[in-house]
Parts: sequence; structure tokens; C-alpha cells
Amino acid sequence: MSEQPDDVMARLRRLEDLEAVRQLFVDYGFALDHGDFEAYGQLFADDGEVLLGPIGRAKGPEAITALMTKTLGGRQGGSYHVICNPVIHLDGDHATTDVTWVVVTRTESGGPAVTMLGRHRDVVVRQRGEWKFARREGYVDLPSRYPS
Repeated sequence: MSEQPDDVMARLRRLEDLEAVRQLFVDYGFALDHGDFEAYGQLFADDGEVLLGPIGRAKGPEAITALMTKTLGGRQGGSYHVICNPVIHLDGDHATTDVTWVVVTRTESGGPAVTMLGRHRDVVVRQRGEWKFARREGYVDLPSRYPS
């Protein structure tokens, strides 16, 4: 029995959605590591919110951009976010996700040091054809501190 065109299109749409959500995670880490907090804020839906423990919480792209600029401005280039193990549950134009992150920083001698490991639990939505964070909640599982 061969697949019907609608089945193939539904499978293709699912694969494209999964890849777009994965790219959202990559773009998040890239913007954060490069201090591009304007691009970072634009990854959130119009009423999207971020809850990041000690960093704070904000709602809406502009407020999120301001929060990140205030708390992390000037730190770019010193840390790298490794994003891995995404679990994505799609449901039409919504999804829930759980993703692991690791922060690697440069030591005084120039070598790498893993300083934090945690996860994000997210709700993502398709808004105007693009996947955006509706809610991003960050957890630090292996606490540490930023190197001085």
C-alpha cells in the first residue's frame, strides 16, 4: 500500500516543524553567546516570557531584550552554550520541549571549564509562520558560579 499525498505532506510538515524548533534552540544559544540581545528577544512570541532563576523574568520581546542587556551586557565572548538532547512534543501550532544546556567558559590559562549544566522547559508556538518561545523556564541542575 502506498502513502497518500496528504500523508506525505503531513510527515514533511512534522519534520520541518521539528527542525524549526531545534533551530530555535541553536539561535537562542548563538544570540546569547554573542551578546545579540535584540535577536535574542525576537526569539520570543509577542507575549512570550522568560523565567531564568537568578537572572530574572520578563514578558514580551522588548522587556526580554532589556533584561538580558541589563544582566549580561558586556559578558559576551566569554562563554559558550552547548545545547543538546532536545525532547520535542508537537501538537499543531504548539509544542512543549525539554532541552539540556551546558555552559563552557574560558579559564585564566585559556582552557575550557564547564561551569553550569541545566535544562530549559519550554512552550513554543507558531506565530506568523515562525516558531517562537511562548514560555522558557530555565533550571540550573549543577550549580556553580561564573568565573571572575
